[in-house]
Amino acid sequence: MVRICRGWQVIDMPPILKSQLLADVPPEWPLDVFPDIQVALRRDGRKVVVLDDDPTGTQTVHGVPVLTEWSVERLSNELRSDLPCVYVLTNTRAMPLVQAQALNAEIGQNLVQASRQVGREMVLISRSDSTLRGHFPGETDALVAAMSARIDGTLIIPAFMAGLRRTINDVHYVGTMREDGEWLTPAGETEFAQDKAFGYQASNLKAWVAEKSAGRVSADAVGAITLDHIRRGGPDAVMRYLMQMQSNRVCIVNAVDERDLSVAVLGIMRAEQAGRRYLFRTAASFVQWRAGIASRPLLSRADLLRDNGVDADVKTGGLILVGSYVPKTSAQLAALLQRCATGNLYALEIEATRLIDTDTCAAEIARVVQQADLQLQQGRDVVIYTSRALISGMSAADNLMIGGRVSAGLVQVVQQLSLRPQELRPQELRPQELRPQSLRPRYVLAKGGITSSDIATIGLGVRRAMVLGQILPGVPVWQLGAETQWPGMPYIVFPGNVGGEQALLDVVTNLAQGI
Repeated sequence: MVRICRGWQVIDMPPILKSQLLADVPPEWPLDVFPDIQVALRRDGRKVVVLDDDPTGTQTVHGVPVLTEWSVERLSNELRSDLPCVYVLTNTRAMPLVQAQALNAEIGQNLVQASRQVGREMVLISRSDSTLRGHFPGETDALVAAMSARIDGTLIIPAFMAGLRRTINDVHYVGTMREDGEWLTPAGETEFAQDKAFGYQASNLKAWVAEKSAGRVSADAVGAITLDHIRRGGPDAVMRYLMQMQSNRVCIVNAVDERDLSVAVLGIMRAEQAGRRYLFRTAASFVQWRAGIASRPLLSRADLLRDNGVDADVKTGGLILVGSYVPKTSAQLAALLQRCATGNLYALEIEATRLIDTDTCAAEIARVVQQADLQLQQGRDVVIYTSRALISGMSAADNLMIGGRVSAGLVQVVQQLSLRPQELRPQELRPQELRPQSLRPRYVLAKGGITSSDIATIGLGVRRAMVLGQILPGVPVWQLGAETQWPGMPYIVFPGNVGGEQALLDVVTNLAQGI
């Protein structure tokens, strides 16, 4: 079945077993190219800088910093460091297009100044959603203009293996694991394509570029690194194709697994070494390979708590904040709430309609803060979640505004938590005891991109955090900096669209006291 809309062609396709879809695809490239990537990185010398439109893009890396402010001085310091890359959290997925473009332009201009001061060039990655939501091409257009440099191509690479997002024969898929294997659904046929702010129809990425650019870039004009290039010809075939690109041509990159991405990255780097320059619009998987960051095991409970000095001192509960409305989050939340009846977990629903209404917002926040304070002090884990009925506005801008107000309500809950013993009044505490080390959550977990960004930057005051690694595939953990409300505390950034139905429950259970 084919439907025609706005001048481009969109093909409807039902879900298909991954094994069936790959039946005619060449076998993967036989060589591990990671050692070659590391050699190329030493020769290249440029710093990888990732502009991340929400905090979930750190879900494949470890041992690298995340910035929430981007002064020239701060960026210069990061460009001087030997760390393989740096993330700059823009949170532009929560903004209208004009504001997102202005912010990208500002950061791009500051990066240019910092690069000149330090004398070090950059590789710039615009990291966004693996299910194709976000301000494209608005953000990449703004970066190209701000950088004022020759760009031979913008490469679109949304594959994200931990989330089962794969691009095959130019079509981008969202995978689901079932008993009989992994089923792949074209992205345009998923709930993500119905997003109120960033919806789309095309699953074929060439058609998606045409759709998102409103026809400014035709599907026929979009290039493609195919699986034949990657799996039959290897890095040299990728390089040869890219060497032909010029005048900022848009090009998509197909990838089924990590080996495909690594081969593509090595080919890209060889083209860069030959003088070509590219801008990247990618999901999280690409960053790990381009920065040459080796994989590490998932973080254990000891990695998160005892090794960070938290477990020995902190007897309060963990704080879980759920703001995402995607169906996967709601299913994961339902599984977690079932534990409330039997486990050491307390659930607090915060009514979204009351947060949006200025007359009832303050009272709703005060109610939740009072109950959360008491339960956390008693050592219970507390999950605060927004009511599940999705509130929609009349336009994409209205929907972003509504989401912003709900997220702001969760931020105020975090800011107003006192975590002081009820039996002690503030005047009975010595100054150094006003916020004792033992009176803070054992960890904070935020579910959803906008939620986790606002909690980090506004609620906790993050300016620079370090990515420790992942607690589940695709679920990153940060260590909060000294400037934050709770220095050193683990902060779990849980994307709304990652993990099975038990994933959120698994994390909370793993980190529960007494295990």
